[in-house]
Amino acid sequence: MANRSRTPNAGLKSLLEQANWSETQLAQQVNRLGQEAGMTLAYGQSSVAHWIRGTQPREQVRALILAAFERKLRRPVTHAEAGLVAPQAADGGDTVEELIDLTRADMDPTRRKVVAAGLFSAALVVPLFESLTAHAGEPVSPGKKTVRIGEAQVRAVRTMTDRIADILDELGAGHARPMAAAFLTNTVGPWLRAEATEPVRKSMLAAASDLVYLTGWMAMYEKAHGLGQTYYTKALRLAADAEDHVTYCRTLRGMSLQASNLRHAPLALELADSAAEAAPSAGPRLVAFLRGQQAHAEAMVGNKTQAFHRLRETEEALSKADNRRDAIGGYDQTAYLFHVSHVLNETGDMPGSIKALKDSIRVQQPHERQGRVHSYAVLAQRQFAYGHLDAACRSWGRFLDEYEHVSSARGDEHFATMRTRLRPHSKVRSVRELAVRAREVEVLKG
Repeated sequence: MANRSRTPNAGLKSLLEQANWSETQLAQQVNRLGQEAGMTLAYGQSSVAHWIRGTQPREQVRALILAAFERKLRRPVTHAEAGLVAPQAADGGDTVEELIDLTRADMDPTRRKVVAAGLFSAALVVPLFESLTAHAGEPVSPGKKTVRIGEAQVRAVRTMTDRIADILDELGAGHARPMAAAFLTNTVGPWLRAEATEPVRKSMLAAASDLVYLTGWMAMYEKAHGLGQTYYTKALRLAADAEDHVTYCRTLRGMSLQASNLRHAPLALELADSAAEAAPSAGPRLVAFLRGQQAHAEAMVGNKTQAFHRLRETEEALSKADNRRDAIGGYDQTAYLFHVSHVLNETGDMPGSIKALKDSIRVQQPHERQGRVHSYAVLAQRQFAYGHLDAACRSWGRFLDEYEHVSSARGDEHFATMRTRLRPHSKVRSVRELAVRAREVEVLKG
């Protein structure tokens, strides 16, 4: 028997208006789709009227309602958008549907601040790869699927992920993340539900997982840590559905980086170790990618000897890697030296940390503007803490040169930190000169 609610279903009414359907037309479409799915239905206008007043249709019929609107509107429609109660799947929910709800909110400027306001949970239980793959499988959709995908669509997702990563590097996450969210909502979501051979289906799931991971990384970088964590957990589930152990481990490593940014040292180490231990036989670049994060986390918890051991393993693995640059899971000399700087900073060697960070910036790729925004800001903060005010001002000046062109919440935070640190030194010449440049940048950025 259907569950009843006294709350009118505004979502369903809105979809009817978007589809330009009458209540009778929706009933007819549901009956037609039911016939495709082997069901005999006889809904009419009064049934739809009851649904709009708040009655919940039967679970199987809810799926037909969504399918009807998806065919008419040519876009994904979720239970939440339609004001319908989602069924409880064996693993707790439909990952694709949850992802579409999440990305639709993230791409909408009027809703983005709300969805980004969630809190990071240090108590989150990360599911094991084996437990997730036990539930892997394609969700059943009613009726005949109207879209079929192949390797071309998988390549399109991979290519878009690379392009979005390039935009992230050059212009910042503030510009790149809404693009990723829109592509996930409007293109990747429907493709994840499309008809495909099993190899193509798994390849699409893995490609989607990489893009979701990148989107989570951007959310983390924009200080929306609860949202970033939510994206990461979705990426884990997609990787498990794809039976892609490498992508799963890369995502765990990203979660460790997030925990380290928030100073949850034991959690950062636990996640970094889990990523490394769970990884299948991996190439040297992935090994370096994982070991570098382990080194940082070990230093954070005070395991100095083990931290430097992990750095040596990182350097050795990186020396064996080819020169290919990957948008996802890439690791190079810049990243390695950045980890060296972090380890030295955590273990109390500030001069060594500053030198390693300078070396990291020196070998950084020219297009990695967002990375330089962060690196120069961190360098300036460490130079300031060490008492080198003029050197810090020079580094903050380079930070401003890059920050002017980048949309980044982390950059905004660095800008505010710079002003706070320098305020007590406003009479120093280098500080006065920097303050003039800072005001110019502030005006340019609006």
